Amino acid sequence: MSVLIYLIPIALFLGGLGLAAFMWSVKSGQYDDLDGAAQRILLDDDLEDEAD
Repeated sequence: MSVLIYLIPIALFLGGLGLAAFMWSVKSGQYDDLDGAAQRILLDDDLEDEAD
């Protein structure tokens, strides 16, 4: 039972660290354009480069 004295604060710290990382990624705009990458992979940009 005495190990819980160490594990609970460690778990709370890691949870807070994960929450802080998530909040940072939201504020920095990581989730602004969710469909952009999916559309870019479908576009064939190589054909335009070969035509030049």
